[in-house]
Amino acid sequence: MPKTASVSPRPALATDLMTSLGELLRQWLPRQRWFAGKDRPVSELGLLSMTELFPGCLHLLVHTGLGGVPGPGGAPAGDCYQLLLGVRKNLSPRLGRALIGRAEQGPLAGLTIYDALHDPRSAQLLLERLRHPGTAGPLRFEVDPSVPVPAGLPPRLLETEQSNSSLVYGDEFILKVFRRIQPGVNPDLEVPVALAGQGCRRVPAPVAWFRTTHPQGATLGVLQPYLRDASDGWALALQALASGDDFTVQAHELGRAMAEVHLALAAAFPGSGHDDNGSTAAAMTERLDAAAHSVPALRPFVPGLQSAFGALATCDSGPPAQRVHGDLHLGQVLRAGREWFVIDFEGEPSRPLAERCTAQSPVRDIAGMLRSFDYAARQRRPWRPEWARRCREAFCGGYAALAGWDPRKKHGLLRAYETDRAVYEVLYEARHRPDWLPVPMAAIERLAVRGD
Repeated sequence: MPKTASVSPRPALATDLMTSLGELLRQWLPRQRWFAGKDRPVSELGLLSMTELFPGCLHLLVHTGLGGVPGPGGAPAGDCYQLLLGVRKNLSPRLGRALIGRAEQGPLAGLTIYDALHDPRSAQLLLERLRHPGTAGPLRFEVDPSVPVPAGLPPRLLETEQSNSSLVYGDEFILKVFRRIQPGVNPDLEVPVALAGQGCRRVPAPVAWFRTTHPQGATLGVLQPYLRDASDGWALALQALASGDDFTVQAHELGRAMAEVHLALAAAFPGSGHDDNGSTAAAMTERLDAAAHSVPALRPFVPGLQSAFGALATCDSGPPAQRVHGDLHLGQVLRAGREWFVIDFEGEPSRPLAERCTAQSPVRDIAGMLRSFDYAARQRRPWRPEWARRCREAFCGGYAALAGWDPRKKHGLLRAYETDRAVYEVLYEARHRPDWLPVPMAAIERLAVRGD
């Protein structure tokens, strides 16, 4: 193994560390899939916290400023990111993809910096930290003592990382390392813990986690059981489409599973009451206006889409507001054997944490899944709208069988939430995947027709 540089978190080093890392991180961060500011330069970069986890591995929280763009209330815009950086004299060729660069100045001058999550040694030592509760500077490592985690599980970094990074240990556990950090308890820890308390087995319960107390309290990562033989709903739906198979039985069972999760969420977080449909409609209209400003293709449909939100203000209030998933789609559900499981309760990472934790109509989750069936159907040529319609019907039927109310009978609510989701999709695809823009635009054309 290449020689590891031992770096100690001395005060002087913490003060001068960005002299070594600043320019390297400015170049590296925008290239990462989990970095939210890809379309804007990193104009400011500051060190919020630094802890030596073990020799040769630094845990950093850094603040990024984005080109002078104002944030809420005129405050400087920016984000906090969690980094685990390896420091060595020379980097092994097998870690080439992890390379960030060689520091030219400051306390790390002459040393090679890399993303330590790619390093099996660092990943194993991180698991050891999680296996034993304790502290490291402002970091706190906590466990569920009822679930033992074996030592020596071989790690592998999943390549399909999106807004976070995930390590699988021995096909037994998966560690989600949050990259974009916001103060507070992350819903992906809070919600599964609460659902476990309700006896809900549809969501893998956390067995260990770590957090920071500085500069503010925040969740940094969660270790959960790994469903080794599971397939995600998106892959299963595409397989069904490719083979010409029907997916309605699976969609019906998924609807029942989601109703079970919603019932458990309502019990775990009681007392939410009903949504104010007027305020919800106003917020949806505001998001539509902002999206139309950014995406010209959306503008001709604005009047029809506004009608969906206007109808929301006067329609049946629907089921009580409660804690929801917040970003439900086929990629957020897993099927293992004959059972469906729901994962990733973090919600939309681009939204403030407080907003993601508020009570909302469960129709929002249902609309997200219905849009996901449409996305799947659009992956095949020719497009098979009847496949999506059958899946939508089956999902809603399965949901109604357990929830006690039928989403299909809440037409005004469902149309408004599905419209809001499609507007979000248009903005996302225009920014990140322009080739996919026709998929949500087809839904926009349908939903813009009054009364659809």
